[in-house]
Amino acid sequence: MGYRVVVAGATGNVGREMLNILAEREFPVDEIAALASRKSLGTEVSFGDKTLKTKDLDTFDFTGWDIALFAVGSEATKSYAPKAAKAGCVVIDNSSLYRYDPEIPLVVPEVNAEAVDGYAKKNIIANPNCSTAQMVVALKPLHDRAKIKRVVVSTYQSVSGAGKEGIDELWDQTKGMYVPGQEVAPSKFTKQIAFNVIPHIDVFMEDGQTKEEWKMVAETKKILDKSIKVTATCVRVPVFVGHSEAVNIEFEEFLDEDEARDILREAPGVMVVDKRENGGYVTPVECVGDYATFVSRIRQDGTVENGLNLWCVSDNLRKGAALNAVQIAEVLGNRCLKKG
Repeated sequence: MGYRVVVAGATGNVGREMLNILAEREFPVDEIAALASRKSLGTEVSFGDKTLKTKDLDTFDFTGWDIALFAVGSEATKSYAPKAAKAGCVVIDNSSLYRYDPEIPLVVPEVNAEAVDGYAKKNIIANPNCSTAQMVVALKPLHDRAKIKRVVVSTYQSVSGAGKEGIDELWDQTKGMYVPGQEVAPSKFTKQIAFNVIPHIDVFMEDGQTKEEWKMVAETKKILDKSIKVTATCVRVPVFVGHSEAVNIEFEEFLDEDEARDILREAPGVMVVDKRENGGYVTPVECVGDYATFVSRIRQDGTVENGLNLWCVSDNLRKGAALNAVQIAEVLGNRCLKKG
């Protein structure tokens, strides 16, 4: 006997990926419903070799459904997730709405799968920010070995993190650079994104951080270890899919780069590609469509007593969002619901 599964936001980039990954990983689905807003009602989406017509999120009755994967943004989640949870359907939410609620688990299965057990308090589990998810997958096995004191991360985040509007703006602006009269002014982003980088993701906070940077700090502490000091600079780059991160790590004890490489090779969800030669590393273009978090450029940092540098790349629509949500559903099923 399998699960009755709902995907809310099924017509968006992440929602479509959720459907793809549920099918690819052969999640034990007995019945599946694709939900969307009224304006997208009846839109067809793919689930394996099946075609589903979207139903109205506003009027959907969650009673009798087991798991709902939400990819609809914080405002819609605020309205509909409590209804689903109250009806007995466990919500796995991709928005930022519930990530910092102490009563709601924030889960990356390779890092803190046991946290799923706390779902019953509110019948909701939170999916972390895309940039946090891939980083903690790489940090966890190293933290287990040598205890991390401090992390300094600079991100290179693709436009798909800003949704379809972000992808369209990069595409249209790039074309407009070459076709007179078709220039496109910034709309989704604060400055031109084509052939440019923008050190600004989400809103600015009083202390000068952006909300995206604050998310990486708060989420890493909640998922991995509250004692770790984290500082982040988050940058939007003209890449369609795939987030990259330059990560500097300071440990409590010495960790040799060769041992770190061996540890990461054995770590769940990590793929090490680290040769000191031309092309001996992974770039965003190569990670698209893959489940793994790729780690390259592992090397000692001689400027601190126990430091390492690494380069981390992952498909943000997959591990950063849809894949992680489906993995949470798998853990929830195996540890708690036990139907499939």
